[in-house]
Amino acid sequence: MNDRTSLELSPLTALSPLDGRYARHTAELREVLSEYGLIKQRVLIEIRWLQHLAEVVGLSELGRLSSAERAYLNALITEFSVDDALRIKEIERSTNHDVKAVEYFLREQCLAHPSLGRIVPFLHFACTSEDINNLAHALMLRELREKILLPRLRRLDETLTELAHRSADAVMLARTHGQTASPTTMGKELANVVYRLRRQKSQLEKIELLAKFNGAVGNYNAHHAAYPTFDWASIAREFIESLGLIWNPYTTQIEPHDYIAEFAAAAARINTILIDYCRDTWAYISIGYFRQLRVDGEVGSSTMPHKINPIDFENAEGNCGIANALLEHFCAKLPISRWQRDLTDSTVLRNLGVAFGYMVVALETCQRGVGKLELDRHALVADLAQAWEVLAEPIQTVMRRYGIADSYEALKALTRGARIGRADLHRFIDTLAIPVDERTRLKGLTPAAYLGTAVAQASAI
Repeated sequence: MNDRTSLELSPLTALSPLDGRYARHTAELREVLSEYGLIKQRVLIEIRWLQHLAEVVGLSELGRLSSAERAYLNALITEFSVDDALRIKEIERSTNHDVKAVEYFLREQCLAHPSLGRIVPFLHFACTSEDINNLAHALMLRELREKILLPRLRRLDETLTELAHRSADAVMLARTHGQTASPTTMGKELANVVYRLRRQKSQLEKIELLAKFNGAVGNYNAHHAAYPTFDWASIAREFIESLGLIWNPYTTQIEPHDYIAEFAAAAARINTILIDYCRDTWAYISIGYFRQLRVDGEVGSSTMPHKINPIDFENAEGNCGIANALLEHFCAKLPISRWQRDLTDSTVLRNLGVAFGYMVVALETCQRGVGKLELDRHALVADLAQAWEVLAEPIQTVMRRYGIADSYEALKALTRGARIGRADLHRFIDTLAIPVDERTRLKGLTPAAYLGTAVAQASAI
């Protein structure tokens, strides 16, 4: 009998579907939001701070770096490998401190160089661990946003926009409260989704990624103890901005994570819009407005051969929900820390990859689902042909224009809860005390022609 506790980690044995069933969707995240990604950013920050002290601040005790020394340090960043990360984890088993392990790793690397042993005392100079970590998380989120989230959102935008334009004139019944309502077009309904997603994507793009580099409790205490005449706030700001981040001048030991809460909230709003869209599309598939393209070899049901289930939209909805459960926790928890620092944020931040992993899976499956949609215009027309009651709205509105009292009530008595046809409406119109040309115009209305600006709005998105 196999010892099940000895199963090696693989996509088949992974506890999380992000590293198992959905691994193909999340592979790109591994370099960015994994433990390896965090360690890699820590190494970068430690080295860039050392270089900043030597080449920008110009500490005389540290001295300038030669071109060969600079190249060696840069290579520690650009050639950082999984083996390097494993060495750091090995050191951490002794230190029981992840950031200190990075410092000791860099000390090893510097001592292995013929001339860099002199800089070892300036590794992690005047830093608290959170100085390194908060910058690392900001850089990770920047890479996540620019390289992973925004490209997928743009691709989904393009696909939905193209579908909106194709179906701009595809007239359909609206269904407010699930009941027949004034007609719209499928393109206009998709345009609504596109506009909402664009607005939230724009807000996600604009969120400032903040960072601090001010020591143990945010006051540059150690910095001033060593070099009391230096303007350390300006030095920290210049260093942070050199990494493309925004300086936060007021913090405790930790950057308070308000911007991460903002980032998570923006992502959660995007997910919520996607949930809304997926549920509506699921329903449109259910009533036959959309067909799904058949993929050879796929099976919809283990017993019902005819089925093509809307699994992409169901999958996206479920994964958006899981992502939002974590993202909403980030919003509520991360800005809170007891006094100058507690460690509850650390374990939560290790789940950035989990939250955004589920979001990425949702974006991928939603994209795939949209790509398989085929509009059935005949189903839309058939529904419209059975819904002449929706013209009660324009008729009573024209009656109001001509001062007819109780217009709404008259149409309510004729149509509420009833199925009526063209002839019923025309008989009613013939009784109205309005100009003849207006009666003619109203009798020319059909549900399919009662559209307002739907086509123009869909075409303009």
